This record gives sequence, C-alpha cells and structure tokens, in this order.
Amino acid sequence: EYLGETVQIIPHITNEIKSFIYRVGKKTNADVVITEIGGTIGDIESTYILEAIRQISLEVGKNNCLFVHVTLVPYLASSGEYKSKPTQHSVKELHSMGISPDIIVLRCNDHLDESLKKKISLFCNVKEDCVIENVDMEVLYEVPLELEKKNFSSLVCRELKIKTKEPDLAEWSAMIKKLKGIENEVVIALVGKYTQLHDAYLSIVESLKHAGFENNVKTVIKWVDCEEVTKENAPQIFADCHGMLIPGGFGVRGIEGKIAACNYARVNNLPYFGICLGMQIAVVEFARNVCGYSDANSGEFDERSQNKVINLMPDQYVSIAKGGTMRLGAYPCRIKDGTLMKKAYKTSEISERHRHRYEFNNDYRKEFESAGMKISGTSPDDVIVETVELPKNDFFIGVQFHPEFKSRPNRAHPLFSLFIKNAVLKKNKIK
Repeated sequence: EYLGETVQIIPHITNEIKSFIYRVGKKTNADVVITEIGGTIGDIESTYILEAIRQISLEVGKNNCLFVHVTLVPYLASSGEYKSKPTQHSVKELHSMGISPDIIVLRCNDHLDESLKKKISLFCNVKEDCVIENVDMEVLYEVPLELEKKNFSSLVCRELKIKTKEPDLAEWSAMIKKLKGIENEVVIALVGKYTQLHDAYLSIVESLKHAGFENNVKTVIKWVDCEEVTKENAPQIFADCHGMLIPGGFGVRGIEGKIAACNYARVNNLPYFGICLGMQIAVVEFARNVCGYSDANSGEFDERSQNKVINLMPDQYVSIAKGGTMRLGAYPCRIKDGTLMKKAYKTSEISERHRHRYEFNNDYRKEFESAGMKISGTSPDDVIVETVELPKNDFFIGVQFHPEFKSRPNRAHPLFSLFIKNAVLKKNKIK
C-alpha cells in the first residue's frame, strides 16, 4: 500500500486520522463534525493527533475550523485565589504546535473574577468574550444550560460564520427541573471487580441514573466488590438492595463471587440485569444450581470443565489464528413475543452494540428452556443467543450486548428503564 516507503507517524498516521475525521463528515452528511481530543497538552500520546487537526485547519481554512480548548483553573486555598498559569502554559504549548485556540473554556469550582478572564484573554491571544467559565454544577446535566447562558453555542456559530436559530432547550430544562425535585430513591447493587474506580463503569452508572429520572427516583449505586461476595454473606450484602446489575468484563478473577451474587438475586426474586459477562454469569449459575451441572463454567474461565455452557463462538476458532477473536459493533437481534424484552423494546427486531468472544453454548439450549430459562432474543438466523430471561422471576434479564451505550439523559434505554421500574416495585413490596 505504501509502495516501499518507510511508514512514519507523519505523514502516514496523521493522514489516517485526517481521513477518519473527513470520512465521518461525508458518511453522515454533517454540517459540523465535532472531534474531541482527550489528555493533556504536551503529553506525547496526543502529539500526533494534534498535528493531524492542525493540518485539517490548514486544509479546510480558518473559517471552517474552530479550536475550543478546555483547561482547569485550580483554586489555591492557602492564598485564596484562582491561578491562570496552567491555562497560559497549556495555550503556549498549543501555539508551539501551530494551533491557536479560538475559544477557551475554564473549568473551575466557582465563578471567576472578570479580571482573571481578561488576563487569560490577553496572554492567550483570545477574544474576551471567547473566554468562558464552566463552573462545577450540582447536577452534571446542568452544564449545557449554563454554557448556553454564557452564549457558548452562539460564539461557536459566530466564529464559524454559521447562521442559526435560537436553540430550543425547553425539554432539557424540564428534565433538570424534574430530577432536582426527585426525593424517592432505589438502591442498585453494581457487582464488579473494578469497583474502586467508579469511572470504569461510567456508562452503566449514567444509564442507571437516566432510568431513575424516567421513573421519578434517584438511583443510588451500592458498589460491591465481587471478590468479597460468597453464598454465605450475600444475604447481608444485598439486604438493602432493590436490584442487582452485573456488567461486562473479562478474566477469571471474581467470577465465583459474581455467580454467588446472581444466585442470591435469582433465589430471592431480586430484579437482576446482566450485561455481556453478566448474562454469561446468569447462564453458568442456572446450569449449576437448576440444571445440576456442578462443574458448569465458561470456556474462558475453565477449559477443563466438562460442561462449558458458555464457549467460544464456532467461527472464533478459525479467527484465533489470525489474531481477531472479538465480535464487535452493532448486530441485529430478533425478539420473541411475550417476553420482558418485547415489553421493553415494543418491537420485534433491534440493533445493539457488542463486544464479546464467548457465547451461549447451543448444545444446552433445549435443556435450559425445559428447566425454565427463556431464550428471549437471538440473532436473525436463530443461531446466537442474545438474551435470556427467567419468567418465574419478576425481572431477570441477561443480554449479550451493551445497551448502556444507547442511553441518554432525556431518553433512558428501555431495558434500564424497565429494570429500575421493577426495582421500585421491589422496594414497595419490601415496605
């Protein structure tokens, strides 16, 4: 492809980055393509990406490219003042790379003095009205409204010379007002092995909150380290919970704790929602404690098991030799009538995003259904099991995909919404 050239970061990698960004715009026919670059200016990890967007600015022209730089303005308690030096230094680094920010957004704990903003404007060579503060809010979703009060969207359109109407934020404002007035709450146990780092499950947590908004309750997360859960202590750990969610993951560590947690949910009719690995955990637990396969496991965790109820997808055995063993991206799923899945989605075919290597072993399919597990969703050809349910329980669903990626603050994902709704019902029963 490169005709014998030495492959280099510049131009080959930067060209690929530019090509990806341009392709997004063409594919979606977008008026504006928003590209977010994380990290810290000056770190080596992002240098080549910044070089790529510098080149884009040159190629499309200044009026067709806008740089918004978000910086932290730290507060020094000892001196009682906010410091602008980190922002100045960050912008200086950007200038050295050939990028000049058009708008600077200042992350801060409280409102900043106008004199500080003027100072940043002067030393960073940015228009005064393009230096905007972004104060920490009680509710994260208030931030767009606060930015709009600072005319952020109008500034962006002005700098890009785009004519636009006044944004209609009525629905968003109503959502904020509603969630601020919520008093009732439900407790959801999130059982995982990365519970010390809450951001590891950020999409899950936000999806649970979205579903809480829709059901007029505050979702309180009880973080449960799966390595600490046993069949014996599960009643104490989950006694105050109204629902349980086991998210995706990889690796054998903590698996037995997750199985013990799932067992508690199934036996005690606690609303259970298993996502990706969480579905596989539900299948293994059911195989062991309902179907009687005491050694049942996933091929990922125990290759010696005689009853691998979760195993590699058949085509993955071929893929391993090529280094690609992941089922990635959006795939269709066909939903059966009379199921919780159908109740949630209200349609017979959906599309959800996947990221997994292992799947339900169809050799056990008939036996599981005879024992009471409902296969409620499959691939269109009925080969891959996508979702499982236990009709005897009020709410017990496992899905092989990741619905959390489609949830929005004002449009909760239907599965999360139904899960929280059942958690509320569980709480009312306990009362």
